Amino acid sequence: MSTGGQPAENIVPLEYSIAGSSAHSGRYAAENILVDRSTDLSSRWSGNSQNNTHQWITLRLETHPCNMKDFKIYVGLSEDRMNEVLHTGLKNDPAPETFHISQVNAARICFLTQYIKIIPISAHDQSFHTSIWHVSLTGITDEAYVERVRQKYDEYRETTALRYVLKYLRQHRLLTPYESIISRAGIQLEHPLITKLYESVVLQGDWKQAEDTLSLMSKTSLFDSYLHGTQPYAVWRQLHGTNADGDVPSPRGGHAMCMDPINDMIYLFGGWNGEKSLDDFWVYSVKEDKWRVLSHSTSEEKNAPGARSCHKMVFDTKTGSIYVLGRLNDSDCASVTGDPETPVPQTSNGASSIHTRACCSEFYRYHTQGVDSGKWDFLSFDTNSQGGPPLVFDHQMVLDSETQILYVFGGRIVDGDWDTVKYAGLFSYNIRSSKWKQLQTFDGTGTCQRDDKYLCDMFAYDIATNTATELFSNFSAAGGPNSSFTQRAVIDPSLRELYVFSGLTRNQQADTTIASEAPNWMYSYDSTPGTWTQILSQPPRAHGMSPSSTDGMHSEEHIEQPQPRYAHQVVYNPLTKTVFLHGGNVGVKGVKGTTERAGEESHKEERMDDLWQMTLVRPGSEEVIRRATYQLRQQQFREMCEDKTPIEALSFLQTDVSAVVDHSDAKETETFRSLLIHLLSASAPTPSPSPMASMPPLPTRVKYLNSRTVDEKSGDEIEIENENQNHSPPRKRSRSQPPEPEPELDQDTWTNKLDEDDELPVVPGTLNVQALLEAEDPREKELCLSSVAAGTAKSNSKLTAARFKQRNEVFDSLLEFVSESSKQPSGNFLDLICG
Repeated sequence: MSTGGQPAENIVPLEYSIAGSSAHSGRYAAENILVDRSTDLSSRWSGNSQNNTHQWITLRLETHPCNMKDFKIYVGLSEDRMNEVLHTGLKNDPAPETFHISQVNAARICFLTQYIKIIPISAHDQSFHTSIWHVSLTGITDEAYVERVRQKYDEYRETTALRYVLKYLRQHRLLTPYESIISRAGIQLEHPLITKLYESVVLQGDWKQAEDTLSLMSKTSLFDSYLHGTQPYAVWRQLHGTNADGDVPSPRGGHAMCMDPINDMIYLFGGWNGEKSLDDFWVYSVKEDKWRVLSHSTSEEKNAPGARSCHKMVFDTKTGSIYVLGRLNDSDCASVTGDPETPVPQTSNGASSIHTRACCSEFYRYHTQGVDSGKWDFLSFDTNSQGGPPLVFDHQMVLDSETQILYVFGGRIVDGDWDTVKYAGLFSYNIRSSKWKQLQTFDGTGTCQRDDKYLCDMFAYDIATNTATELFSNFSAAGGPNSSFTQRAVIDPSLRELYVFSGLTRNQQADTTIASEAPNWMYSYDSTPGTWTQILSQPPRAHGMSPSSTDGMHSEEHIEQPQPRYAHQVVYNPLTKTVFLHGGNVGVKGVKGTTERAGEESHKEERMDDLWQMTLVRPGSEEVIRRATYQLRQQQFREMCEDKTPIEALSFLQTDVSAVVDHSDAKETETFRSLLIHLLSASAPTPSPSPMASMPPLPTRVKYLNSRTVDEKSGDEIEIENENQNHSPPRKRSRSQPPEPEPELDQDTWTNKLDEDDELPVVPGTLNVQALLEAEDPREKELCLSSVAAGTAKSNSKLTAARFKQRNEVFDSLLEFVSESSKQPSGNFLDLICG
């Protein structure tokens, strides 16, 4: 476990002790993990339960894993206040593993740690107790650095606490102390426009000014974070452009594409058409909607790659160069998949021929700009001999144009031995120095398919620290897509989003099929571990999208979109926010093997030559303004039902409120119709009771007996039946009548009489919240008077506690559309009070 992002010389081993743990089994106490004795079977901690529930171990700062699989780690400065910072798992092998523990909170503030709690979730073998063999920790103990972190974290906590206090004061109409604290402390509870919205809605009831403020908030981008987080839907459009001869690239799958985002050009090379590998090279101009052939056969060109499929291409925006690596060609195909349509090359003695060059990892570059435009460079005959990857296919490759570093990960290794499945690791290539470097070896995890398993784990790689962190052991269980093979993904760094287009998956009968349901997904990595959202295929009317938001482009009867497929290719232009998809295989059932060429006989498969573009559509700011205005006008109507005539209120409902309702949305329409209840049940406003009148009565204890009092005029006693005796009227009797004997009472029986020694419990300084909400703050009066003087508010009538509460609820609902950093803290201040 380590803290990343710091210079290596600052990382030192940390000493720790065992602060506590759940019960252990036999002699396997928690203290055993303090020493690393991987060959000593007794040198481990082991829980006393096999069901892995409620087991934990806490370390206090001053594995060789056994069978613990999934686990969580909590950290904190005390044992009773700890936060989860890691949820991951261990492999079931003897190799030590390192995990990076994030030391920043949601506000990106670094915090300190003194206690670490490890909670096992599951074991590799449920028949054994969960065991940990050894734990070592590294971190930063430099006193100056730790003190800086402590000071910054304490400032954050103090500021957060004060903001919660400010929120509480304002919610209880204590505006004078609220403004005094802001003035003295020099902090802001929220963006100034949010404060203006609060004053307009809650204090003044100035609805026109509130709606004007919504427009200003939109122009200030206060709604952008909400809009970015809404569920998008895809708008697809097929592109029908051809070249000058009316041709397009032939149907294929397993090809490679890359994009020049600046010039809006898409490059396509190679692939498999069901019979042979291809070596044609094309470019498509998005602006002109035209294809152009760069080469009908690169095999005939100097220094150019030959026919291939399952390779990768990347585009360097800084130099305009294209890099090509990896392949699976015709001679490899039969050996890999056993495809009966592909003959196996034979030598003179009948043995299968594996040409020497077939197992060499060739590396190419193509120039799209400059004096060498249109030419190929043969960069390497075999990257493996230069410290790079071996010959692979179905790998992944990306390029960082700023640093001029190319990264290659995974892929199945082509070495002639098809009986043993092997995968490559992680490599980098420095374009400036032409040097390869192996960053990490491959241990069999982190691919979409391994052997016959379809995986759905996900990792993040930190370039600075050369560490990989598991984000999801099963992203399907975390709300993401099902596991699939040959899925495609593109990234938008500015939006911090990945767009995933599914490929082959498996149904409950273990048949391999194309993912036809929910095939496209969006992954947002703005936070850790990130969130998955399905990309809808049509506008989400049920979520409040207005008809105008769809621009009339699509109807529910017909939505233009590509067929589900696999072995297709996808590229993305982050400048125009546009995805492009081409080709692939739409064959569905009975697909076998692990490459694009896998499948039934070719006559049952269909490869495509179609080109599509896709843009993601989210609600615009005008949609947020409409929904917020709808909430404002609902409250305005409710108040008009109390303050105005029924005709005025009804006219406002039928015109102003109806104008901002999405009548195609069933939920909004139902809410709109229910507003009539306020009109039918409205009564004239009544003055609010005084603060004292609103106080609840003091509790009394009532004994189960008849109590007596004395009639001051007659001197007779009056017997009053208690409330459990049907509330009979008082009965008179003369003083000459002897009193009835009182029944024996249990000492714990409640009574309405107090013994001389009894005292009511008194809570000193108890707050009467209702009285507080009824009292008008002096600052509130000033704001109302200024609003009336400006002519924006109709009257300066007293704001009742009930109406104040209603307006606060409306204001809080509007904050749904505002980013966390621009509004008051979420949550209730009272929830922070324990006990």
